[in-house]
Amino acid sequence: MKCVAERLEVREKVQKPGYRFEELSERVIGAAINVHRELGPGFLESIYEEALKVELSEYGFRFESQKEVKIEYLGVKVGTHRLDLVVEDILILELKAVRELTDIHLAQVLSYLKATGLKVGLLLNFSKPTLEVRRVVK
Repeated sequence: MKCVAERLEVREKVQKPGYRFEELSERVIGAAINVHRELGPGFLESIYEEALKVELSEYGFRFESQKEVKIEYLGVKVGTHRLDLVVEDILILELKAVRELTDIHLAQVLSYLKATGLKVGLLLNFSKPTLEVRRVVK
């Protein structure tokens, strides 16, 4: 667990202009690794999501869980995406607990990026002996 001073330091860095996606991604991946190390593979995605929310809170990150994003076609709402997590309003996290990540999973993150106008997402698969991470950039 991070001490209060470390969490405040992370929060200050995140709020600085020019904060880079790479540093945020690295810290979020570190949080996900902590969750995977503690829980291991075999749980449902929802369990990993709840644990990651605890870990992200410990790091001092702002995040939204199960954020709804409206999808429009020619100005008409045609559906809704539900994002697992959005960290600091700039990084989408899509959590999986599957045997293998496929092109469909990558396409899903790309569609989330397109729908939100955000640029970077992380696809995290907790079902492997080692956390599987794919960075997706639009």
